[in-house]
Amino acid sequence: MKKLLEAITGDDNVTIEPAYLWWALAILVGIGLEIYSVVTGKPFDLQSYGVGVGALLVGGGFGKKVGG
Repeated sequence: MKKLLEAITGDDNVTIEPAYLWWALAILVGIGLEIYSVVTGKPFDLQSYGVGVGALLVGGGFGKKVGG
């Protein structure tokens, strides 16, 4: 559990970094959707999902940097 917390916190290992948290959630959702697609036999393109989520996160980060 400690290693997982280190992955989403900043340098002080206490403060949660929103960017790290969003990336971790995006990866977990992508893996969950991939598992769901295998179990149900429905198609899911993880690469397209990753490109889309990456664009959203980069756009959000850019908007925060420019706006704030």
